[in-house]
Amino acid sequence: MPTILTIAAVRLLDPNGHILLVRKRGTDKFMQPGGKLEPGEAPLMAAIREVAEETGIRLAPAQLEFLGRWRGPAANEADTLIEAHLFAATTAEPAIIAAEIEEMIWIDPAEALLRPDLAPLLSNEILPGLLRA
Repeated sequence: MPTILTIAAVRLLDPNGHILLVRKRGTDKFMQPGGKLEPGEAPLMAAIREVAEETGIRLAPAQLEFLGRWRGPAANEADTLIEAHLFAATTAEPAIIAAEIEEMIWIDPAEALLRPDLAPLLSNEILPGLLRA
């Protein structure tokens, strides 16, 4: 039986509509900023904390829109499903590589969807949903 990890993630766009993708150290898949909830932590607060830790971008709760929950295969953990609380935000703040992030890119969503190195949540849900909007 697979392990289930609960995470909060943010579909972060810049004013030009480019999405921020990050790749964590020791992994080969790009994903949106986010991560595991701390014990007792609300998903919204986890999303804000993870974006700040991974990118240096400070978001206020009012900047985030809840997009919903998604469950699917984890990108980097074998025999694991993630349950993602997904939020959206737009920012003009510059991002910096921090915490466990090894690489980050701002990229046009249509261009990103052509990449073979995306996490399932990103390639199956976030990018197609953004492009349909």
